[in-house]
Formats: sequence, C-alpha cells, structure tokens
Amino acid sequence: MDILIVDDETVIREGIMRTLHNRFPDYRLHLASNPEEAAALLRQHRIHIVLTDILMPGMTGLELMSLSTKLYPHVKWVVISAYSEFAYAQEAVRLGAKDYLLKPIGKDMLVAMIEKLGAEVAQENEQTEEAELLRRGRKFLREAVFQRWASGLDIGGLDLHSFMESYPHFQLLMVKMESDKVVHLEHFIIENVLGELIERYGQGFVTTYDGKSLIGLVKLREGAQLTSLTDELRSHLGRYLKVPFQMMHTERITELQHVPAEVQRMRQASSTQVYEQMASGSDRAIEVALQYMKANYHTDLSLEKVASVVYLNPVYFSQLFKQKTGSGFKEYVIALRLEQAKQLLMNPKLKLAEVCERIGYQDMRHFSQVFRKKYAVTPSEYRQAHSVQAAES
Repeated sequence: MDILIVDDETVIREGIMRTLHNRFPDYRLHLASNPEEAAALLRQHRIHIVLTDILMPGMTGLELMSLSTKLYPHVKWVVISAYSEFAYAQEAVRLGAKDYLLKPIGKDMLVAMIEKLGAEVAQENEQTEEAELLRRGRKFLREAVFQRWASGLDIGGLDLHSFMESYPHFQLLMVKMESDKVVHLEHFIIENVLGELIERYGQGFVTTYDGKSLIGLVKLREGAQLTSLTDELRSHLGRYLKVPFQMMHTERITELQHVPAEVQRMRQASSTQVYEQMASGSDRAIEVALQYMKANYHTDLSLEKVASVVYLNPVYFSQLFKQKTGSGFKEYVIALRLEQAKQLLMNPKLKLAEVCERIGYQDMRHFSQVFRKKYAVTPSEYRQAHSVQAAES
C-alpha cells in the first residue's frame, strides 16, 4: 500500500513517516513538503491514502483534496490540523475526508487510523483493482495515442477512427502556461479542472501536449456552449494558478485528420496572444516591483532582475507592467532616473558626473543624450536655467 504524507513542517512530516515505517514496514511511504510535490507524486504512483496538512504555502490541503477527487476517486484523505484550524478539519470531512488528526499527532491514534483505512483499501482492492487498472490503462493508451497524433507523430498504423468513434464531432481547447520552473502543480490543476468541466458540458478527455501545455477534447452536449466552459475555466485557473496562462480553442471539427493542423494553428496563435492576467496577486506584484525600482533605480535595473524579485516570468512581467502602468519597462526606468536627475541638478555642489553616476548611468555622454531627448535641453542647460530662475526669485 502507498501512503503520501504532505506537510510543510519537516518535523511533522518525518515524524509521521517514522511512526508508520516502524509499525507498517511493508507500506511504501512518500513525502511531499508542498502541494506541488504532492501533485507530482499522485501522478507518478498509485497512492491509496493521503495525510495532508491544511495550511501550506501556495494551496491549502482542502484545495488539493478538492482538485484531486475526480482524477483519483479511490484515494482516502486524512487532514492534519492545529486546534485553531479545527473548522477547516470539519469542512474537510464534509468534502469527503475519512478523518482528521489534530496536532500534536498521537502515535496510537495515527496507527489505529491507518490500520482501519488499510483494511478498507485491501477490501476494495480485491473488488476493484483489476477494473481500475484496466480503466487507467485504457485512459493512458487513448491519451498517449491522441497526444502523438496531435503532435504530428507516427502512431504505428493504429486506426484512430474506430478509436475515436464516440466523437463524430468535437472541439479542441489548449491551455498553455508560461513559466521558467517545472509546473507539476499547475499541470495537475489544469488537468483536474478542465476534465471536470468537460464532463459537465459533454464528454471528452484531457491529455498532455508538452511540459507547459495541455489539450482538452470536448464533444459538447446539446445546447452547451464552449464559451461558457472557457469562461468557467478562466475563472478557476485565475484563482488557482500561480503562473500566467493562455487559452486557445478550435471551431467544431468533424474530420480527424484536421487535428494536427488545428493544434499547430493554436500553437502559432499562442506566440502573439497576450497571457491571461492572474486574478490573484498581479496588482500586488506590480506594486512591489515599482517600490523596488524606486529604491534601486541607480543600480543595473534590468527587466529580468525586477521580474525575478516578484517571481514572474520576464515575458509575462513585461506584458503585465505595460498593462498596469501604461508604460514599457525601459521607458519607465528612464523616466524614473531622469526625474531624479532633475532634482539632483538643482544642487550646485554636485558635479554632472556625480549626478550621472547617482542615477545609474556610467557614461556621461549617454546620460546627456537621453536627458536632451526627453527635455530638449542638456543637463548643463537645465541646471543653468533653473539656477537663474532661483536667483531671480
């Protein structure tokens, strides 16, 4: 039996592991310090029981549980909570958790719970494991074959028409993420949310296209609209995803051979489409970026550096910055530096070279050119004009 322990506190995570290993040496134990690692392990192993903390960075244990139940209906969930989080634990039970553990976790209670759940798993395995393995195998085969076909790769002479006989017509929907990091959790979220929506609006499936993109195939039921599905999907992803994303879709497809070309069309469209604004945190990210820029305008202030400060991909950060400020990043930095230069030029004790250096320019000639382009006078002329005005007043 496989048990997954999810907790961001190392002491608790490893304490549970030691207790279970001593009492159940034959069980396979998997550890995750956050929901992202948990999502990857759920995909890699057939997990039977998940013990999850409630409050963790990025996503709560309840959200992880809610997003997982459709893809992994056989998993038995147990939540771990502090006494102050007891209301969360009660909510988890309402969502379908088998039980909850209060911190500090008693060893006897933990062992008794695992014994009880282990017996349930063993009984269910006898009845359903073969059928579940067959279902998962068919699902894997269908999605792997479709993924190769959608990518324009050889599928070894398989007849996809009989394979896809349940879908005389359908539409494709692609979700593409933009991130420099591995996106196990985000991939997991999209797969679950899109799969659930497809089931609600008709029938179909979700498959991985590459490390940052997934494709949903949906045959809409009578009266259902793809725009309604995509609106719901956009709302959910805006809430859960921590990376920018794009959504593209096709019109109704009736000929299977059109799939590779339609997928390539969506891929090409993604290169010119603006990434969706993340519903949570985008305003705050730009606010933090602006504060950092105002405090560090005199340093080597590159787009990549500021994007890394707010944990955003540089391409997405550039788009978001322009959207929020109305100015390009480079233009904003220049304006910020030149405004400060005007203030420093009012101090006659500062040499022009000192002003240049204090606002982050290493080349005096370049500084003068930029200043003149912006204000139609050189720094020296600006200083002279304002010193005359000060003397006259």
